[in-house]
Amino acid sequence: MASSLRSLIQSRQGKTFTLDLSAELVALTTRFTDELMNQGLTKRILTLVSEISVTREFERLQKERGLGNEKHRKEVSDLIKECRQALADSLFSWTCQSPLTKDDTLALIGHLETVTAQADGSLDSVNLALVMSLLYCLDVSFIEQGTEDREDLLQALPLLTERQYVSAIHSRLMDGQPWKLPGLQAVCRLAWALSLRVLSQLPQALVEFTEADESLADQALLGDVFLFMKEGILGCESFSQEEFYIRRLHSLITDFLALMPMKVKQLRNRADEDARLVHMSLQMGSELPSSLRKDLDHLMILIGEFYSKDPFGLELGVEFWCPTESLQHTSLQGSYLGMALQRPPHKQVVLSKFVRQMGDLLPSTLYISYLRMLKGLANGPQCAHYCFSLLKTNGATHSDNIQGVSGSPVSWEHFFQSLMLYHENLRRDFPNPDAAQYRHPPLRGITQRELEGLTSFLELLTVIITWSENARLALCEHPQWAPVVVMLGLLQCSVPPILKAELLLCLAAFGKSPEIAASLWQSLEYTQILQTVRASGQRQAAGIEVELNEIESSCEEYPLTRGFCHLISTLVESSLPVNLGAGLRVPGFQPYLNFLRDSVFLPFPTRAYRRPAEKWEVADSVLEVFHKLLRDYEPQPSDFIQEMVELQGEQVPAHKPPGHSIMFHLLNDSPMLALCLSLLEEGVRQLDTYAPFPGKKHLESAVLHCLCLLDLALQKEVMFMDLLRESQSSLLVSPLEQLLQGVSPQTRRADHIVNIARYLYHSSSNPEAGFQSAKILRRIANYPNIQTRLVGDFTHDQTVSDKLMAGFVECLDNEEAEEGTEKGDELEQPKKVARIRHETQIHILNLLITSLELKAPNLALYLLGYEVKKSVSSTNLQDPGVLGCPRSCLHAILSLLQRGTEKRSGPALTQKAPHLAELCYQVIYQLCACPDTSGPTMRYLRTSQDFLFSHLQHLPFLLSNQIAALSQMSWLMKTAAIELRVTSLNRQRSHTQRLVSLLLDDQPHAQHAVDGESGIEEETRSVSGFLHFDTVSKVRRKLLSVLDAIDFSQDMPELLQLDFFERTQIEQVISNCEHVNEQGHTVCNVKLLHRVLVAEVNALQGMAAIGQRPLLMEEVNSILQQVVERNHVRRSLSAKRQALQSWRSLVETLLTACPADLIPADDRQLIIRDLLLDLHDKVLSEDAAGELMPIVAGAVFTLTAHLSQSVLSEQQQGEGLEASSGFASIANSALHLILRKLLDFILCTGGGYQRLRAHLYGSLLYYLQIAQKPEEPDTLQTAMWERLTAPEDGFSKLQRENLAIIESYGKALMEVVCRDACDGHEISRMLALAVLDRILSIDRQNQWLLYVCNSGYLRSLVESLRQDDAALQTMLTPQPPLLKPLYIYESKMALLTRVAKTGEGAVELLRCGLVAQLMECQVFDMVPDMNSAALMEFQGHINRFQRLCLSLLGRLAGSERERLLKQAEISAPGESAERREEMEVAMQQVCANIMEYCQTLLLQSSTQAQFSICLFSPSGSEPASRDGGRTDLPSALPSMAYSRVPSLGLILYLLKNSAADFFRFHQSHRQSLGKLQSLDQLPPEELKELCQGLVSGPGGVEKISSVQRSLLAKRRLVQLINNRAKLLALCSYVIETCLFVLWRHLEYYLLHCTPSDPKDSLLPGANAFGGLQASGSRGLGLSRVSQQDLDVLKSDMAAGFGEALQRKLLEVEGLYSQVRSRYTFIQALVRRIRGLLRQSKG
Repeated sequence: MASSLRSLIQSRQGKTFTLDLSAELVALTTRFTDELMNQGLTKRILTLVSEISVTREFERLQKERGLGNEKHRKEVSDLIKECRQALADSLFSWTCQSPLTKDDTLALIGHLETVTAQADGSLDSVNLALVMSLLYCLDVSFIEQGTEDREDLLQALPLLTERQYVSAIHSRLMDGQPWKLPGLQAVCRLAWALSLRVLSQLPQALVEFTEADESLADQALLGDVFLFMKEGILGCESFSQEEFYIRRLHSLITDFLALMPMKVKQLRNRADEDARLVHMSLQMGSELPSSLRKDLDHLMILIGEFYSKDPFGLELGVEFWCPTESLQHTSLQGSYLGMALQRPPHKQVVLSKFVRQMGDLLPSTLYISYLRMLKGLANGPQCAHYCFSLLKTNGATHSDNIQGVSGSPVSWEHFFQSLMLYHENLRRDFPNPDAAQYRHPPLRGITQRELEGLTSFLELLTVIITWSENARLALCEHPQWAPVVVMLGLLQCSVPPILKAELLLCLAAFGKSPEIAASLWQSLEYTQILQTVRASGQRQAAGIEVELNEIESSCEEYPLTRGFCHLISTLVESSLPVNLGAGLRVPGFQPYLNFLRDSVFLPFPTRAYRRPAEKWEVADSVLEVFHKLLRDYEPQPSDFIQEMVELQGEQVPAHKPPGHSIMFHLLNDSPMLALCLSLLEEGVRQLDTYAPFPGKKHLESAVLHCLCLLDLALQKEVMFMDLLRESQSSLLVSPLEQLLQGVSPQTRRADHIVNIARYLYHSSSNPEAGFQSAKILRRIANYPNIQTRLVGDFTHDQTVSDKLMAGFVECLDNEEAEEGTEKGDELEQPKKVARIRHETQIHILNLLITSLELKAPNLALYLLGYEVKKSVSSTNLQDPGVLGCPRSCLHAILSLLQRGTEKRSGPALTQKAPHLAELCYQVIYQLCACPDTSGPTMRYLRTSQDFLFSHLQHLPFLLSNQIAALSQMSWLMKTAAIELRVTSLNRQRSHTQRLVSLLLDDQPHAQHAVDGESGIEEETRSVSGFLHFDTVSKVRRKLLSVLDAIDFSQDMPELLQLDFFERTQIEQVISNCEHVNEQGHTVCNVKLLHRVLVAEVNALQGMAAIGQRPLLMEEVNSILQQVVERNHVRRSLSAKRQALQSWRSLVETLLTACPADLIPADDRQLIIRDLLLDLHDKVLSEDAAGELMPIVAGAVFTLTAHLSQSVLSEQQQGEGLEASSGFASIANSALHLILRKLLDFILCTGGGYQRLRAHLYGSLLYYLQIAQKPEEPDTLQTAMWERLTAPEDGFSKLQRENLAIIESYGKALMEVVCRDACDGHEISRMLALAVLDRILSIDRQNQWLLYVCNSGYLRSLVESLRQDDAALQTMLTPQPPLLKPLYIYESKMALLTRVAKTGEGAVELLRCGLVAQLMECQVFDMVPDMNSAALMEFQGHINRFQRLCLSLLGRLAGSERERLLKQAEISAPGESAERREEMEVAMQQVCANIMEYCQTLLLQSSTQAQFSICLFSPSGSEPASRDGGRTDLPSALPSMAYSRVPSLGLILYLLKNSAADFFRFHQSHRQSLGKLQSLDQLPPEELKELCQGLVSGPGGVEKISSVQRSLLAKRRLVQLINNRAKLLALCSYVIETCLFVLWRHLEYYLLHCTPSDPKDSLLPGANAFGGLQASGSRGLGLSRVSQQDLDVLKSDMAAGFGEALQRKLLEVEGLYSQVRSRYTFIQALVRRIRGLLRQSKG
C-alpha cells in the first residue's frame, strides 16, 4: 500500500518532475491525492514513521512464531524498512511537486526536532527523506529557472501568497529552542535564510521577515551547518541513490555561495585570521587558540566530498567553472569550449570566481581542504578539463614574479617541482640500492603535514588524468616534469607505504592510455619495483616483495600491495608486452604473475589485518588481474611447444603466456584452485548469515572473480586440452568439471559444485554471482556422467536441497529481469542488473533443456519437481504447497508463461522477453515429449493449469521479433500435437474436442467473456443456430491464421561488393568460421572472423598498406555486417522451417490421430480445402523461400491423401453424387482449384527439387483417385449397349474436367513429368511413371500419348530397359542389394503395358523396338548352370511342383473346403463375415489357377490328344470324404505304381462341386440384389445382421443411428453382390477348364492308349509308342496302364458324367455366359465327352 501511495503521489502534477502519463490520468491522481491530503495524510505518515520499528515488529512476530530462517528474517526486516521508507518517500515526492500546508509543514518541523542520528553521526534513510521533504518545502529555486508554467507555480506557492504561513515557519525556525540534532537545525535555518534571500528580490516581498536572513545564516554557521551536511547527510548511504536529493543539496550549496557572497568573504577573512594565529602559536610553541572556527574548511571539504560522487553522471560541478577563462589557451581547446561564445549565467560567474579567489594567497591551513575541493570539482570529463587548465594558468601567471620561486602553490609547476625536489633529496640519502634501506629511519624524511599535502595532490592529479585523456598525455610528455619517471623514482626511495600506494594509483591512472602503458611497462621493469632480475652478488631480495613481507605484514596494512595490483590490472588491460625484460632475464610477464600468485594471493588468508575489510580488498584486487589475464587468453598451438630463448649466451626455456599458466593451475589440483574454491565456500557461508560485515562488497567482488575464472576455464578447457593432446606435450591436466567433484578439505564433503549453485540463492542481492553460477552449472551439465552424481550431491542434505531449489526458482521468478537488445556497456546500472537477471534465467532454462536430453536421474528432473529416487513416471505433480510439494522450476516456468493469458493481449512473456518465452515453451515440450515425464506433465498441465487451451487461443503471436515468435509457436504447436494424440488414445473426448474446435472452427468463440455474460451469449447463439439466423460473420480458422503468421518470403543479403579482398577467399574464410550453435543453426562466428580479418589487415607491410588501412577496415566492417545479416537470415529461415514443420505435424495429428467423428466429413473436406488453397497461395507467391517448399510439399501430400480418403468414405456411405454441385461436400470448382494450384506448384519447382516433386506427384495421384468410380453392384445383367448409352455420371464428369485442366497446361507439364519419369531419384521416377500411367488411362484423346511418343521420351524409356537389365541381374544373386531397380522396372513395364493397350501405342512400341530390347535383356535367360545332373534335379523340382499343385485340388474341392473354412472360424472367432468371404474367393481363385495350369501344361505338351501328357491317372472313382486323410485315390483301387498320382475322378468330383456351388452362389446373388433394390422395406433385424458384417466388437451395431445403419447395410449388400459375382465368374471358369482336362485325358485313354498286358510284351515294338510316352514325358509316375483299368475308367465315367450333370452344366452356360456376352466352350466340351463315352461303348 505504501508503495502504491508513493507511485500515486509521484504521478502528481508539479514543479520538479513529470512522468510520461496522459493529462487525464495526472489530473485524476492529483485530485485523489489532494483528497487524501485534506484528510490528514502528512500527520498520519509522520505518526506511522515514528511508530513502526523493526525491533518492535520482530518481538511481535517472535511471540506468534512468525519468523523463519535468516533469509526470512532479513526479508521481513527489509519489508518493514521498505514500508517506512515508502511512507517517507511519499511525503518527499509530494513536497517535490507542491508545498505542504502550514500545519503540515509545522508538524514536519516538529518531527525533525526530535530526530537523532545513527552511531556514525549520519541520518538514516527515512529521516533523510523527511529532511529533504522540508528542504523542498522551503525551495524557491524554480523561480529563477523561468520555465513556461512559472506564473502558475508562483500563484500556488504559499511562501508568496500566505502571510501566516511565512510567519509561522519563520518564528518556528528562529525559535531559540535547540533541536536534538543542532546540525539539522542549522541546515533548516540555512535553507530558510536562502529562501528569504530569494524572496527578498521579488516585488511582493515580505520585508519584516526577509531582513532576518543574515542572522539566520549566522546561526546556521554557528551550528556547524557544513560539517553536519557532510557527516549527517552525505554520510547516509541512500543519499547518493536519489537524484533529487543531490540536486537539492547542490542548489543549497551553490545558492549560499552565489546569494551570500559577503558571508563567504567573511568566512575567508576569518580563515586567514585563524591561519595567522596558528602560525604564530607554532612559532611561539604555545597552545593553539580555542576560538578557531573551521567553517570555510568544512565548506571546502563538503564541496569536495559532495561532487566527488556522481552516480547519475549529472556533472553538476561544471557550474563552478566558467569557460571564458580558458579561451586564451587555444592549445587545449576541448569540445566543451564552443559554449564560451555566449555569456555564462551570473551564478556560474560567481561560483567560478569563488574557486579562483580561494586559491589566491591560500593560507597553509586551507591548502589540503582546497585541494580536496578541487578534487571534487574535477570529477567529470568537462570539469577535469577546466581544472587542468586552472592549474596550468596558475603556474603560468606567477612564473615571472620577483622572488624567482614558482608562484601559486596550487599549480602544476609547483606540484611537480616539489615532487622532483623530494625525489632528489631522498635519492641522495641512499646511493647504494643494496644498503639496508628498510632497516634505518630516513635521514631527511617527509613530515606528516607534507605527507597529507602530497597525498591530496596525488589524489587530485589521479582524478584529473582519469577523466581527461588530453591532460594525461600533456603531463606525461612534458619534458621538464617527467611525472612518470619521478614517481617511479620515489617508489624506490624510503617513503611511507601510504604515499607509495598513492603513487601507484596515480601511475595506474596514467596507464589508462595504451601509448603511455607500453612505456610504463618498460620503466616498471627497469626500476625493478618488483625485483625480476637478481644481481649475482646481491645478498637479499629488494623491491615490493620485501615491503609486503617485512613492512606491510608487520603493520598489518597493505595499501602498497593493493596499489600495485591495481596498477598491474590497469596495465594488463591496455597492453601486455611479450618481450618485457628481454636481455636481462627470460622475457615475459611470468615473474609478476608468480609474485601475485605466490606472494599475494596464496598467503592472503593467513596474513593479519588491522582493518578486517582489507583482507577481501587484497583478494579482490589480485583476482581481478587473474580474471583479466584469463579472459584475454586464447589457447594457441604455440603455447604447448617448449620454445627456447638465448640469455647471456645460454639457451633457456621461454615463458608461456600468463593465461596459459593460470589455465594450467586451474586444471590441476593446485593450491590456487583450492584457494579459489575455499573462497567460494567462505563467501557463501558469510552471505548465508545475512548480516553486514566489513569488506562485504569486496568479498562479493572477489567471489565473482573466482566464479568468472572457473567459467572461463570451463569455456577454454576443451580447446586447451585438444591442443595439448595434439602437441604430445608432457603436461598433465585434469578437466575442471572433474576437479570440481573433489572433496573439500574444510567440510570433508564433495560440495564444490553445490557451493557454486548456492550463489543462485543469493541472486536477489548478488545478481552477477548468480549469473556466473548459472553459467558454470550449465557448462557442467553438458557432461552426462556428472549429472547423476550432482543429483545425489544436491539432494543429500534436505536443508541445502531446499535452498538450492529455492535459489533456482527465485532466479526464474524474478520480476525485475528484462530482455534487451542494446549492448551491455551502454546501459545504466538498473538496466544492466535487469539484463543480467534475464541472462541468468536463460542459462537456467538452457541447463534444464540440456539435462532433459540425458538419462534419468538428471538435474532437470530434480529442479522441475519430478521423482529422482523412484521411477520418474510415478511422479504426481501438484500445485506448490499441496501435499507438501515445494515450488519447483516447473511452477516458476508456468507462472512466467501464464501471466497475461487471461487478457486479450495474450501471454505477457512472449512480448516482454521473447527469447525466454521460447525456451520456456521448449522445456514444456521436452517434458511432454519424453516418455517418462510425459504422463505426469500432461496430466498436470491439463487438470491444474488448462495450459494448452489458454495459450493456443492466443495464437498466432505477432511480435516485432519474428524469429522468437515463430519459435514460441513452433514449440507450442508441437506440444499441442502430442496432447491431441494422447487425449485421443486415452479417449478423453471432451479435451480433444475442445482443442480441435479451437484450432479449426470458423465460427467466432465467446472467448474472453466474464462468467456472467458467457451464459447469455451461449443461449443467443444456440437460438440463432436453431433458426438459421446466422448473423455472426465467419472468422479465420486458428490454424490458418497461424499459417498467415509464417512469412514465406525472406530478404536475402546482397552480394559482397569488395575492392581489396578476393571474394572467393573471403567466402572460404567465412565458411571456415562457421559452426553449429545450440539451436542447431549453422552460423558464422563473427568475433572469430573479425580476428582473422584484422590479423590479415595488420599483416600488411609498407607505406601503401598504412595509407589504405582506414579503407581496409571499412571493408572489413562491411564484410562483418554482411555476415551478421547472413546469420540472421539463416536463423530466420530455420525458425520458419521449424514453425512450418510444427504446423504440419499439428495438422497431420488433427487429421490422422483424432477420432474421425470429431470433425464431420463435410467440415473435414472444407477444412482441407482451406488449408490446401492457403498453403498453395503462400508457396506460389513470387518471393516464397525455396527452403520452405519441401515441408509444404509434404503437407500438401498428406492433405490431398486425407481429402481423397474423406471424399471416398463419404461416397461409400452412400450419399451418392449430386450432379449439380459436384462431389460430396466439396464442390467441383474447389477440386478444380486445388488441381490447378497443385499443377502450378509442380511447374514452379522447375528443374531442381525433384525429391520435392515426388510428394506432389503422390498428391496428384491421390487427387486423381477421387474421380475413380467406386464399387457398383455387379448385377450380371447390364448389357454393353446400356453401358454405352448411360448418361454421364459425376465421376466421369469430374474425370473429364480434370483432364481438361491437365491438358490446358500443355507441353510444360508433360515435359516436367516425362523428364522426371526418365531420370533422377528412384522414388520420383516411380511416382512420375505412375502419374503418366494414370493420365494415359483417362486421356481419351491420346494427347499425352502423342507427346510421349513424339518427344522421344517413350523411346528413351524403352532403351533404358537395357540399363535396367544389368541392375536386375544383380538381383538374382543370393544376397541381392536394394530392390529399387525391380520397382522401377515394374513401374516402367506397367506404363508400357498401358501404352500397348491402345493401337497407336502398340505400333509406337514396336517402332521403338521394344520387343528387340526385351529379347536382348539377359535377365530372362538367367537360369541355374545346366549340367546333366542339375538338369535332372531341375526336372525333379518341376515334377514335385506339379504334384504339389495337383494335390492341392483335392483339398479345395467339396467337403474339404468347408472343413478348412470352419477351422479358420474356430481359430479366429472374432473375424467378420467379410473375412470368410475373402477366404472363399481366395480358395476358388487357387482352384481356378491350378486348373488353368493343368490346361496350359496339356496344351504346351501337344495340340493333339494322342501326344499330350497325362496328368491324372485313369481312375474314375471319386475321392471319398474323410476326416483329415490324404486326398489320394481310395484304397479300394489296386495299389499300382501310379497310386500317388491324382485320378480323373478328382476332376469329375471338382466339376460336380463347382456346378453345385455355382447355383448356390447364383441364388445368393439374386437375393442380395433383391434386398438392395428394396432396401427401405427390409426389417430392422435383417439390417442389423447386415451391419454386423462391417462393425466389429459386440454391441457396436446398437450405438449406430438408423440412417447410418441403412448406409452400412447398403455397403454390405454391394460387397456381398460383388463377392458373389466374383465367385460365379471363378466357378464358371473352373467348370470350363475341368471339362477341357477331362476331355483331353479321356480322349487319350479311350482312343490312343495301348494297355500294357503281360502277354503283349513278346510282340516287339507293339507298345513302343505308348511305352515311350509312359516312360518319357508322360511323366507323373504313370508307368503302365492295363486294359482292366481302362474298362473300369469307362464305366465309372459313364456313371459319373450322367444326364443330370450334363443338364446342370448346360444350364450354367445358359445362366451365366450369355449375359456376360462371352460364349464359353461348356456345351461343346460336354458334347465331345458324351460322344467319347458312347463311342467307346459302341
